[in-house]
Amino acid sequence: MASSDYEHSVRLDVSKCTGCTNCLRRCPTEAIRINDGHAVINDSRCIDCGECIRICDNNAKRAVVEKLEAMDRFRYKIALPAPSLYGQFENLDDVDYVLDGLLKMGFNDVFEVSKAAELVSAYTRQYLKTEGVKLPIISSACPVVVRLIALRFPSLNDNVMHMLPPMEVAAKLARQRAKERHPELTDEDIGVCFISPCPAKASYVKNGFADYKSQVDVVVSMSDVYFGLIGTMSREGNVESMTESGMVGIGWASSGGEATALFNDEYLAADGIENVINVLEQMENGNMPQVKFVELDACTAGCVGGVLTVLNPYIAKTRLQSLRRYLPVSRNFIAPDEQEYIPDMYLFNELPEYKPIAQLSTNMAESMRMMADIQRLHRALPGIDCGACGAPSCRALAEDIVRGHAKFEDCKIRGK
Repeated sequence: MASSDYEHSVRLDVSKCTGCTNCLRRCPTEAIRINDGHAVINDSRCIDCGECIRICDNNAKRAVVEKLEAMDRFRYKIALPAPSLYGQFENLDDVDYVLDGLLKMGFNDVFEVSKAAELVSAYTRQYLKTEGVKLPIISSACPVVVRLIALRFPSLNDNVMHMLPPMEVAAKLARQRAKERHPELTDEDIGVCFISPCPAKASYVKNGFADYKSQVDVVVSMSDVYFGLIGTMSREGNVESMTESGMVGIGWASSGGEATALFNDEYLAADGIENVINVLEQMENGNMPQVKFVELDACTAGCVGGVLTVLNPYIAKTRLQSLRRYLPVSRNFIAPDEQEYIPDMYLFNELPEYKPIAQLSTNMAESMRMMADIQRLHRALPGIDCGACGAPSCRALAEDIVRGHAKFEDCKIRGK
């Protein structure tokens, strides 16, 4: 899929934008410029990380997800709660209260993404033992990181693990279970709704993944569902025991949870988009320690830090630690006769192809000429990265000029 065809879930409300440079400075892929007094997002560079939503004081950036009413078109409705949802509630000591609350909200079934996460962890341990995989393996669970690698670090594409994220595995297993319990249902009858902590998951569902089409039908905001659950959750009396996951699955909500589930210490885990970029730069330069697995979460503290959550990520992380104390290590194990092969349903074939943002031209000679022009212009600019020109840095302005998107006169200091 060409980058220009990519449907994003982070949008700009021009009417609220004041043209400040907060988002300009924080965008990890330099996808934002300030033109005509307001921000402009370059879709080919945007990775839907939500950093601009997090940093905008004017609420001019927003996540585009669906409302729960979008599920009304389905006869049989399945909820997929991300494990980070459990960390939003105070003094929660039983996941079943949340699952029961979702059923009372109108869902016919609930399938925990944390259950799928435990299965993915088990098969990842097998994946690491596969001969020929390129080490260190980079987790494919965070769609922001996968798109960031494709756009900014394409040399690391071969390191990305070809394992579907738990959300997708949960959607597949939930559909299978629905058909087993209700053979009369057709594919069109079943609707799968993912309760997401971040907009990147919505983009993933809209666009698919190279040759793979998502099995999720609707992505809703975790904050929207949270306020609905407050009215339906009951913590008095007994509720039906439905949870099918343990410490391992729920641990995926926080940074390091996926890596520690591998049960070895040959891993590296980093969270926060700036830290993720630093790690990828070190990997690209060959300055990485000898590890086998790299877990990267674009959001601070992991999925609990997504912009669609309600609570401070560190408070949510603490709540999840308390909740996990009451759980078994895992409720999902792979039988010995199933450990030799990873089922096809857990894997994807190829990564999406995008034009790397550093690529100036498909012609080598032209690229070299453009790079020389960028360097020359960069030396002529003041080098203070003030952002007054509408670009995040003097280097970015020089590139914009060479690409024909800006003029030297846009520099407020040297342009005159």
